[in-house]
Amino acid sequence: MKRAVRIGNCSGFFGDRLSAAEEMVAGRSNFADPASPGIDVLTGDWLAELTMLILHKQRSRNPDLGYASTFLLQMERVLATCAERGIKVVANAGGLNPAGCAAEVREIAQRLGLQLQVAHIEGDDLMPQVAELRPQLHHLDTGAALTGEPVTANAYLGGWGIATALRAGADVVVCGRVTDAALVVGPAAWWHDWQRTDFDALAGAVVAGHVIECGTQATGGNYTWFEEIPDATLPLGFPIAEVAADGSSVITKHDDTGGVVNVGTVTAQLLYEIAAPEYANPDVVARFDSIRLHRDDADRVHISGVVGLPPPPTAKVCINLDGGYRNRMTFVLTGLRQESKARWLRGSLFRRLGGESRFDAVDVRFVGAPSDAATQEQASGRVHITVKSHDERLVGKAFSSAAIELALANYPGFFATGGPSEAQSFGVYWPALVDNAAVHEVVVLADGTRLPVTPPPAAHGAAHATRTQEASAAGTPEAGHDMAAGHDMAAGHDMAAAAIGPAAGEPLGNHFAARSGDKGGNANVGVWARDAHGYAWLQQHLTAAAVQQLLPEAANLVVQRYELPNLHALNFVIVGLLGEGVASSTAFDPQAKGLGEYLLSRVWPG
Repeated sequence: MKRAVRIGNCSGFFGDRLSAAEEMVAGRSNFADPASPGIDVLTGDWLAELTMLILHKQRSRNPDLGYASTFLLQMERVLATCAERGIKVVANAGGLNPAGCAAEVREIAQRLGLQLQVAHIEGDDLMPQVAELRPQLHHLDTGAALTGEPVTANAYLGGWGIATALRAGADVVVCGRVTDAALVVGPAAWWHDWQRTDFDALAGAVVAGHVIECGTQATGGNYTWFEEIPDATLPLGFPIAEVAADGSSVITKHDDTGGVVNVGTVTAQLLYEIAAPEYANPDVVARFDSIRLHRDDADRVHISGVVGLPPPPTAKVCINLDGGYRNRMTFVLTGLRQESKARWLRGSLFRRLGGESRFDAVDVRFVGAPSDAATQEQASGRVHITVKSHDERLVGKAFSSAAIELALANYPGFFATGGPSEAQSFGVYWPALVDNAAVHEVVVLADGTRLPVTPPPAAHGAAHATRTQEASAAGTPEAGHDMAAGHDMAAGHDMAAAAIGPAAGEPLGNHFAARSGDKGGNANVGVWARDAHGYAWLQQHLTAAAVQQLLPEAANLVVQRYELPNLHALNFVIVGLLGEGVASSTAFDPQAKGLGEYLLSRVWPG
């Protein structure tokens, strides 16, 4: 049995810290095997749903682009060290053009005098098949038929292509749209020579991958209890997953970096951007209600017990549609009669523009403020007016200039937060599912050799499909529905504990922590307690209906609740909170990054 493979993350998004790759490759850690203190695999995540749209715009200007250029800057700095130490590199920075990105890496290696095998993975781009696949491309959340014309359509691939490339001798594997967790699943499957049916081991790697894929969010970033970080002014270190042969793992970081790895930071990341406890990936379905955490040592958290189910018979597809153009103006409303001032502004503006019906969409958000507040700024409300149209001219300067022209002819105290602006193009995120048979994943080696990737076991996947569909049907019919899961795991112990939580008039954040995020138009917020007593309170009191009451924005939306007793946590999915997703959302917090902290600030009514 091989020792655990050490996989270090150096990017959580396109735009993350450029020095992270150097820090990860050069650092030394408190690994279990001090004789080999370095990492074995350098990986990172550059892609999000919005990133695919950004890369599309980049490629439309230059067909040779369409990948994350910052990845190449990092390779310039670390590729020689990786070659010297035998560190493999696995990245999804290829975006919409993995072949072009791989070619650039080969050029860097040649310039540095390195003999490295660079492979890339194809098969995620479904744009050539959109016409024939259209009957399958119903919206994953709403069920609506796809009528628009996609500008990108990429299936989420798993880790098996990565494992295939590494087994073929690749030193660098450039991927396009793979799942975030696949960046760990692939190297772990290669290192330990797992088979397609090693579901528990694969599920353990999915969990480890989910923890480290967002970089420093696993070491104290966006962490409710940030006071636990020894020195929060130091740059947070990027995380490392040591994945063992059985799929268990230890999450850690280099000794000489800032931040902290503890059960809380790992729990926070486990609750990020998830829905039901059965977390589907192309290689396996990981049961998040089976995860067990414990502190192994300082900055070392052990993950074990993860149960894996056969993979689903479908692949998720990230589709981006051209949404047209949008523009927004924000106006300040000071003092008394703020709502009346907002109505006057709205009526006058759209009368000048020929009516609201000329636009594809109009969103007006009034945010009032107490007129007797301590300062003028605190006594000033806002009205945000957003317009959308496929006519760029209509929502460009024609809109924003008309707004500014009202400056001396409208409500008293009129002023805006900015001047006239041009329209900005935006996209619409459209998630869908297609049969696995529609996805043809291929590893392309440096010499042009093409290695088809073995698909997941179809028979087992079909058996899982019924279970997934039943859970989904049970969870979405009405607002305030609670979905209990995992009572056979640890809930019995928690239910026996004395419930301890906030008293009436006390904010939830005095007792609990939270992490929130987005998945298209839906938002999730995970809430967890430090111990069984706090979880008992959450389980009894923080229902889906309670969340609707605490969050006015969710009052008329479907809220799904899932229980994760092993983590002392509940996960809530608020369906439709973000509209059509981040690129087109007019929500105040379009990626739901602050939603968790907002929920924690709410006062428990008792």
